[in-house]
Amino acid sequence: MLDHEEQFLFREEILHLGSAMGETGTLDNVEDLLTDVITSPRFDSEVFTLERSLQVMLGGRAGTTLVGLLTVSPEVFDQVAEIRIAAEVHERLVAWRARFGLAIDNALNFLNNPDGIQGHNFGTQVAHVDDRPVLQGRLTLVRYNNEPQFFLADAGVFYGLIVDILERLGPHSGPETIDDETLGRLRDAVALIERRAGARDRG
Repeated sequence: MLDHEEQFLFREEILHLGSAMGETGTLDNVEDLLTDVITSPRFDSEVFTLERSLQVMLGGRAGTTLVGLLTVSPEVFDQVAEIRIAAEVHERLVAWRARFGLAIDNALNFLNNPDGIQGHNFGTQVAHVDDRPVLQGRLTLVRYNNEPQFFLADAGVFYGLIVDILERLGPHSGPETIDDETLGRLRDAVALIERRAGARDRG
């Protein structure tokens, strides 16, 4: 929860945000943007620029406040309810926090602080979206506070994230940064993906 000074500043920022989103059309535009970011195959990089996009749409202060509000503890919304903003705005904020907040918060934490991860677990599942099978992954990140965080996305998002990470690690890699076993696993994984992709193309 927020201390007294944070509550005062928070109240002012929420009132400003409520004014910036006072029209239904604006609320719809923000929701469309959030949906596009979450479902994008480049989710990892687009969520990184989400705040800037919202700043363009709503104004600097309001855009920053909205990202902060989406990623705070849900209990904070008990305080938001006490601030006199339009009921429709409050309902959308609560819905967005539940729908988008965890994914955005986890992605930002992961991209901003990968060295804070103690361990991870990765699993896959096949889901059916619009009557077509979609391969999804669930990445569980265990941080040093021993609190797991979950990041669920379609396989394309994880492939994009893997490529981004490898591209950033590559220029700094050498014998002292990667061992032969890990390098072999990387080669085997890429070879497996190439075989599977080739089999699909031939089919």
